[in-house]
Amino acid sequence: MRLKIVWPASVASDINLAERCSISRIDGGNGIASWKFTPRTASRNIILLLIRDHAVGLFIAAMMFFSLHAAAQVPGYPEGVREVHYRSDGDGSMQPTLIWFPKSDEPVPLLVALHTWSSDYRQTGGEVQYAEWCRQAGWAFIHPNFRGINKTPEAMGSDLVVADIRSAVDFAKSETSIDGNRIYCIGVSGGGHASMLMAAREPELWAGVSAWCGISDIAAWHHQCKGTSFDRYATMIESVLGGAPDASTELRDAAWHRSPLNWIAQADRLPPLDLNHGINDGRAGSVPFTHSMLAFNAAVGASTALNVDAIDKLYQTRRVPEELQQINAARPDSLYGNHVPIFRRTVGTSRLTLFDGGHEIVHEAALNWLAAQAKGRPVNWKPNRLIPFTVQPDDEQSGK
Repeated sequence: MRLKIVWPASVASDINLAERCSISRIDGGNGIASWKFTPRTASRNIILLLIRDHAVGLFIAAMMFFSLHAAAQVPGYPEGVREVHYRSDGDGSMQPTLIWFPKSDEPVPLLVALHTWSSDYRQTGGEVQYAEWCRQAGWAFIHPNFRGINKTPEAMGSDLVVADIRSAVDFAKSETSIDGNRIYCIGVSGGGHASMLMAAREPELWAGVSAWCGISDIAAWHHQCKGTSFDRYATMIESVLGGAPDASTELRDAAWHRSPLNWIAQADRLPPLDLNHGINDGRAGSVPFTHSMLAFNAAVGASTALNVDAIDKLYQTRRVPEELQQINAARPDSLYGNHVPIFRRTVGTSRLTLFDGGHEIVHEAALNWLAAQAKGRPVNWKPNRLIPFTVQPDDEQSGK
């Protein structure tokens, strides 16, 4: 929201809104100056320094309060979800996000929901379901931009992306009382890529991370997309990196820096990590399910990793080979509904589920699993249904 405030130029120089807004002056005639005022954050702790003209000060304070707290309804989202800005500690820039906070006298869980590859913080569809869950469960909700669509160097798993998401958590904590033992991260597709990345790069933040159909290796995905019906994703990767990952060692290293596989393998510890992927993805979808299988291998280590030849065989046939059947713990799971688990393996705090489906998320399974997790408690791999949560099939799908 942008306001235009006009008052005598003689008093304008005395106004300082303590970095809570952006003000630019446009000189006018007859001793009048126009000033554009842009709020930077929805903070309740607004500071207005003393000015000579107290009437002007009161007017500014009133307008500032209105602009920060009377934001318009965000299209497609539940009532009360609003758009605000917060400061990223990556580069000091102000970043947009959607938020919703419940009214509560007690600390509440926080859900950090991450948009898909080709979208941004205002994405609707399946992303709206995260906000709806929070409304029903009484959780806080934040849906950061983390540099938007993955087509610029600042986006696609950059260090700035990590800083933006970390800063979004800090911002939520500054705005309402958050239960630090119940902060969760979730995403599908490009959001699954970012969720896996955050699990490895900021493990201390999370009580649980639920990643669905995520890209774990940028260079591999570029190769898989190039020259296919998903070629646009290869083009976006090249736009981010400045060229194809296989064009030089430098570009390959840059792609690896943005790949969750790199960071998961390096991590000393990981939060509870639930990796999910539809077994038809890569055919009826843009991300081969091998990305989640290889991420699982990186998470659990070589001694318990899945055989890579068996992974390839499973991908080629979409049938669990004998060498994996011996360790397959897939059983009917009511939280997955019609998306029946086909292959499941759990090692320590990491679980992999391949389910009957494509490039999509099963919200009820993801969110009820997160709800069962808390720091300081063993991972709960058999969660109860906290909230029955049915969504339309179109909102499960993610083609982005």
